[in-house]
Amino acid sequence: MCTSVVTVPQCQCMVDVPVSAKAITLDLLRDARETVRTSPLGVINTPMIPWCQTTLPLNIPCNIHIKLENMQRTGSFKVRGVANQFARRPKGAHFVTMSAGNYGKSFAYASKHYGSKGKVVMPETALVSRSTLIQNFGCEVERVPTTCLMNVVNRCVQEENMTFLHSYDDLDLIAGHASLGFEVLEVMPQPDVVVVCCGGGGLLAGVAAAIKLAGCEKTRIYGVEPEGACTMYKSFIEKKPVSMDTKSIASGLAPPFAGTLPYELCQLYVEEIVLVNDEEIKAAVSTLYRAGLLVEPSGSAAFAAIANDRIPDIAGRNVVVILSGGNIGKDELTNFPD
Repeated sequence: MCTSVVTVPQCQCMVDVPVSAKAITLDLLRDARETVRTSPLGVINTPMIPWCQTTLPLNIPCNIHIKLENMQRTGSFKVRGVANQFARRPKGAHFVTMSAGNYGKSFAYASKHYGSKGKVVMPETALVSRSTLIQNFGCEVERVPTTCLMNVVNRCVQEENMTFLHSYDDLDLIAGHASLGFEVLEVMPQPDVVVVCCGGGGLLAGVAAAIKLAGCEKTRIYGVEPEGACTMYKSFIEKKPVSMDTKSIASGLAPPFAGTLPYELCQLYVEEIVLVNDEEIKAAVSTLYRAGLLVEPSGSAAFAAIANDRIPDIAGRNVVVILSGGNIGKDELTNFPD
């Protein structure tokens, strides 16, 4: 379970979050959705299908629908937020970000398209193959200990005059991710329950805001975190964003601190944050694979919560589960049970 929890130092990030959750309006999210829909990055309206259309029976007493963001451009939902971020920044700028892989991949893809210079600061625990992929898009990569990520970003901002794009604590990014929530409502206008993975909280915040502001007041929205990387869970307890030493097989859900704006939005619109352990995440990856779906550990966390009875009162309900990414290599799959 979670240990080593501390509050986030006010000086940890040189780039303040100048807006509050009140700045997130339905009109703002709809504008961002149109930006994402028409983005030259080719963001996909991914399929949402009932589980019964997969090849594997599942003994769970609810009507599960899965949103297949593992089929998204660049392999994860991250390109949604990136599309809105880059559309609202100057072309040709020099950007820096921090990422364990998926945001960095979308960031690098967008940088190449827009002709921007980019640098991705990655935790040294990230897979080397993901660093290589980002470099192949033309972005510089610097690998550092997780505790040093923001220090290196701050150095790049100060000494090299780069502009920081946050990978989860950013208004434009969250608004871009909200496009996923609107797509869910196109297929199921009044879902009973929506289950979303949570790392820094950008996806969860965007999806929850879109669904609630669109009028689905009775929809229950749950975030899912790994036990070893539960910054948002602890933030709910501490009633402020916190940081911790994170470790999980779901590296994309293990940033060192919860986002400030995502925390505020989750407080408003999210029912609860629930936890799953790494073994449950591994089993979820395997179950999804047997169902014909290639989903990475971070993308499988929401499904793991459903499969392990973490979400209350779902019997007979219409439940939407977000499969948020599919960036997993053939060599990685050998680490998961049959």
